[in-house]
Amino acid sequence: MYQEIAKLILYGDIGEDCLLYQFGEIFQALEEGSESRAQLTRRVYTQIKHLLTLATDFGFDRNLWHNYLAYFLITSENPFSITCEKVGANDGSVNHFALNDFKAMKALFDFDFSGIEGALGIDCFTQISNYHAIDKKEFTYNKNVSEKVQELSAHLEEAADEKEFFDAVTGFYRDYGVGMFGLNKAFRIAGGGVEGLTFLPINNMDKVMLDDLIGYEIQKKKLVDNTKAFVEGRKANNVLLFGDAGTGKSTSVKAVVNEFYGEGLRMIEIYKHQFQDLSNVIARIKNRNYKFIIFMDDLSFEEFEVEYKFLKAVIEGGVETKPDNVLIYATSNRRHLIKETWNDRNDMEYEGGLHRSDTMQEKLSLVSRFGVTINFAKPTQQEYFEIVISLARRAGLTLSDEELMAGANAWELAHGGISGRTAQQYIYFLQGQEDSKIGEATKIDET
Repeated sequence: MYQEIAKLILYGDIGEDCLLYQFGEIFQALEEGSESRAQLTRRVYTQIKHLLTLATDFGFDRNLWHNYLAYFLITSENPFSITCEKVGANDGSVNHFALNDFKAMKALFDFDFSGIEGALGIDCFTQISNYHAIDKKEFTYNKNVSEKVQELSAHLEEAADEKEFFDAVTGFYRDYGVGMFGLNKAFRIAGGGVEGLTFLPINNMDKVMLDDLIGYEIQKKKLVDNTKAFVEGRKANNVLLFGDAGTGKSTSVKAVVNEFYGEGLRMIEIYKHQFQDLSNVIARIKNRNYKFIIFMDDLSFEEFEVEYKFLKAVIEGGVETKPDNVLIYATSNRRHLIKETWNDRNDMEYEGGLHRSDTMQEKLSLVSRFGVTINFAKPTQQEYFEIVISLARRAGLTLSDEELMAGANAWELAHGGISGRTAQQYIYFLQGQEDSKIGEATKIDET
């Protein structure tokens, strides 16, 4: 095995913590006789445990070794895979090296583990070749990643040679991309600087769609029209969604990401304290074949906070132009984002400023850099009742409209006032009550 791994050129840059690297070291030690059977068995079991952890995280089953190698190829970002993501597998000298690597990967895919099992008296490789996962309903995993990895794994199992291997892998890069951006919808960032910056996938993103958000049709249309233009490569604007709490601003952004994920839209959520790394984030994504929404939730600044200046420079006004594959979507309960005071109008009288309201204009200049602003106002009483009734019918609740409205009215008085969020919380309460009644009835029947 280690001899095949050593042949990798484009995919050969693997760290010591990589499972493939560790298996290569184990097989080399076995061949050279440099470690005892007990030591080798322990090392094998350690890597099998890592493989089982990966399988649990992503819901893999059947042949875990094949799934792992497919996952390795999908997540390996190198000049060849990124080029395939952008323009496909064109003719070029690099294809010679890629075919070399895929020949080695094909050998790894078809590797016979019976030798090491016989030498060490183990059967773990046989077990992972026909692995039956526990009921996937019992745990949370990234279904999107799981399906894509296992789909590619199945195609590679059918590949007769390195040429068919090449076609399957590069076809995947063309259709879905490479690395975590190709497999996930949304990300957070950790670390800082260009080298220290890490993108962390958000595996449990809300699966909400725009149709799930009741009302606000005009607002949703403005957001969809702008996002559709963006993913289709036309000119589009940064968007600020502002208005009352609980009206669906953040939900709407998540919904458009879910709607347009298949067309290459991705989201990166970034927090206020990370604004100093905005330029580094953009530098890392500007040459990828995706459209990125940088999402800032519940955005606002107090008087003493200056992070908004990083944001202003990135949106417009900096020396480097913001790339065409990046937009900024922000939500806020505050229309003008930065807290204003009456003293902002007194800069000439009290601070010796030459021009009146320079301070105020400085603060208002941030919101003006969002080309689209969408107001999500608190619903009226009647709109609130319509939201409650619609959510109740979707949930299968059988209460009459009159009962729902009476209960919703009492609920909002005690739970923060009228909003879409309050309506949803009321429906959750009713569902919990109904589930409790069903549970009690079941206990009575059993006795």
